[in-house]
Amino acid sequence: MKLRPAILTLLLFGSAATSEAQNWQADDGLFNPSGIPSLAFSQPRLADLDGDGDFDLILGSLDDAPLYFENTGTAGSPGFAPGGDILAPIDPLDAEMAVAGDLDGDGDLDLVTGGYLGLQLFANIGDVHAPAFARVDGFFAGLQAGSIPVPTLADLDDDGDLDLLVGLSENGQLKYYPNLGSPTAAVFTEASATTWFDVGLYAYPWFADLDGDLDVDLLSGRDEHGFVYYRNIGNPAAWSWQNDDAVFAGLGGATYWNSPCLVDLTGDGRLDLVYGTDAGPLQYYVNTGSLEVPIWTMNTSLFGGVLDVGGASSPFFYDFDGDGDLDLVSGSQLGDIKYYENIGTVAAPAWRADHAYFASIDHSIYSAITLGDVNDDGLADAVVGDLNGQLFFHPNTGSGFGYDGTVFMGVDLGDWSVPRFVDMDGDLDLDLVAGNEAGQLSYLANQGTIAAPVWVVVPGYFGGLDVGSNCSQTLGDYDHDGDQDLITGNISHAVRYFAHAGANWVEDASVVAGITAGQNAAPALADLDGDGDLDLTIGNYAGTFNYYRNLGPPTATPDADVVANEFALAAYPNPFNPSTTLRFRLSTPATVLLAIYDLAGRQVRTLTVGNLPAGDHVVRWDGRDENGTLLSSGVYFGRLCAGSDMRATKLVFLK
Repeated sequence: MKLRPAILTLLLFGSAATSEAQNWQADDGLFNPSGIPSLAFSQPRLADLDGDGDFDLILGSLDDAPLYFENTGTAGSPGFAPGGDILAPIDPLDAEMAVAGDLDGDGDLDLVTGGYLGLQLFANIGDVHAPAFARVDGFFAGLQAGSIPVPTLADLDDDGDLDLLVGLSENGQLKYYPNLGSPTAAVFTEASATTWFDVGLYAYPWFADLDGDLDVDLLSGRDEHGFVYYRNIGNPAAWSWQNDDAVFAGLGGATYWNSPCLVDLTGDGRLDLVYGTDAGPLQYYVNTGSLEVPIWTMNTSLFGGVLDVGGASSPFFYDFDGDGDLDLVSGSQLGDIKYYENIGTVAAPAWRADHAYFASIDHSIYSAITLGDVNDDGLADAVVGDLNGQLFFHPNTGSGFGYDGTVFMGVDLGDWSVPRFVDMDGDLDLDLVAGNEAGQLSYLANQGTIAAPVWVVVPGYFGGLDVGSNCSQTLGDYDHDGDQDLITGNISHAVRYFAHAGANWVEDASVVAGITAGQNAAPALADLDGDGDLDLTIGNYAGTFNYYRNLGPPTATPDADVVANEFALAAYPNPFNPSTTLRFRLSTPATVLLAIYDLAGRQVRTLTVGNLPAGDHVVRWDGRDENGTLLSSGVYFGRLCAGSDMRATKLVFLK
């Protein structure tokens, strides 16, 4: 059994972003191709709400009132998109879910909802093609259905009106209310109720004629794995239930709180199965067998593709498999690490879950991870934080991750540690920046070497900056001036941007104006569309990801306006094809070597060598080696040495 959160627990989620911020364009399809959000304790119910002959989707959940998705496809080939705001009159306390049925005999579909306040009726005061819903106060008064009931409707006694079955929370009983009224005026009373079955905690029933014998069968989910199924072996006017769970054997075995709906989504006369889960993603199985013997074939395209780590997503991007594009790794609420390989391209990512390599990493809840080759062996090592505020070093062994408890011994960031690797000082080794529960940031400078790191806390590096409780952060050169800028998130949905100006961090709220984030916003900067600027991905408490495409740097342009800060090395565009421009500034004359290196540390091209005067300098690289041969696509490093000082920047060459 998996416990369900209390209804009044603060569980705020980042809704699918559709608006455009000043500098960003929302595109959640990158992490959710179907467009159907993953909402905690999801409850899908399908009905033809707009009278066009196909099934539309009502998506209930723990998070909010039900959402409406119109079927923009056909009766045999559905596709779903956010519909009009027809469910706006429904308050979240009235409804976690809703089922449709014509209770007043006017030819359109009304809604019966179940929520914290019990059962409610929302009558359709529009028409069959343009529904509009209004609450009918007291319609179910006197019924003892409790809090968060789950209703389903069907004509059980073949008298032409809709009867009501309710799944009860807490005790898992199924409670039947016959309609004592008529097709045009439904009446339900507690005195007429009977209790049928107890399927376990939290019953999720659905009526449908699965076997095509013209009577109604009963399927129910519950607070356990799998389903309970009762075949009606009676007749339309006199039901007789026979348990036949084997019909759904093997389904829902890896998920809890399976809330089912049986409808014909393929137009072949056979009922297909759609069900929600505690984690959120909808599961869809097509009946490819017969009415009498269903064969359930999984369909992952209609509702599939959504990335959901199960809670508290904390994204970080890194080319883990070394194929030249960015993969996604994320912490989670339960503490395990989720890995999604990018099987698309640099400019058009597509994701495939492959968590096995990270299975040995499992700390306390609310984990966060960062990756980087900290010992110069060509393998990506991991540093992990969690709710306890500590840091854990996991060296990559080549077959998985080990653990070295001596590296961060004595380091305690004060709960909720979120580490991120970044070369803050430009010396080609990896430093660490970590957020904590108090909203503070710590800088751990690598005072060792590329191959033998020694991280030391640098007090006061971020001054008195306080970005809010449960701080998560990401760093990157957003404004193309050669240093690391900062974007932070916190428990209260706030996303903030700070430009790095010398030793100071200067907030510029306009950069992130209009960004919508969920509770426990966890930002990550990475160029996911291959256009040379940093895009923004945001994790959240719900466990999903929102994506904002960078529409272009607000304060920098590709040519002469891009000027590096004091002895910093910048490149634009990056990624690049066919060439990129490297820029740096010298405060005094110096002997300079500017060269390009590959991932193995081999020098492949010398760009500048000799004595240079003070001032700004610009050098172009065309992606070729010393012999003029065009190099392969991938990651390279530009390294600038001036006297005893050295800076470096990563370059991504695309062909």
